[in-house]
Amino acid sequence: MALDFDYSNRSVRPRGPVLSALSATFPGIRAVQDQVLPYAVWWESHNRVAAAGGGPLWVALGDSMTQGIGASAPDCGWVGQLSGRLAARGWDHRLVNLGVNGARVEDVLDRQLPALESLTAGAAPAALVTVVIGSNDVVVRRHRRGLVERFDELLDRLPHGALVSNLPNPHREARAVDAMLRERADAGRLVLVDMRRDGPRSWRGRLASDKFHPNDRGYAEMAGVVERAVDAAGLVGPVGPVGPVG
Repeated sequence: MALDFDYSNRSVRPRGPVLSALSATFPGIRAVQDQVLPYAVWWESHNRVAAAGGGPLWVALGDSMTQGIGASAPDCGWVGQLSGRLAARGWDHRLVNLGVNGARVEDVLDRQLPALESLTAGAAPAALVTVVIGSNDVVVRRHRRGLVERFDELLDRLPHGALVSNLPNPHREARAVDAMLRERADAGRLVLVDMRRDGPRSWRGRLASDKFHPNDRGYAEMAGVVERAVDAAGLVGPVGPVGPVG
């Protein structure tokens, strides 16, 4: 346990001018952006309690989707929904969510991996580590440069057996990351969460009011993809059968 765990789920970057303008113009975007600070504060409080506890540890690394932005509550994103499903199936665990709105791969390297290391220093390794990152790198052209190299470094630093999602995006860099993940998964170094093949075929009715982040229904389907990867890898011990995706 980490009694003195101190980690901020808040981004170190200011909101960009384009997003600020869109938030001022479109109420649906503004409503989702208004979640960013309170959801970060909620996870910070939750994480301090979880870090100080005992028992199997799940550490979630990622961006706004790991934080649950767009869901009706912080714990209604895919992380919170999956945590509830696994608890209901008998896996008693602690969840520390390191997700940060707007995070890119470099943020996982610079902030989230060191936090993971501090959580497990002198203690048992995390029973489950999940990673959903890269969307913010892919959608902006200038951030795509060097993405494959940064992702390669990320994979080198992750603990063996981590669950890592690919990017359901048509850009060349996303395809290169997918190929890298499949190669490492085939070698047994990580577990692939295959959002490209197993994620929702349509996001109709599954997006929040900003038309970018998932809503509760979209996150439920994401949780189902991760849950199947968890089960296939046998990472959380014997649990009951998988229930239907909400």
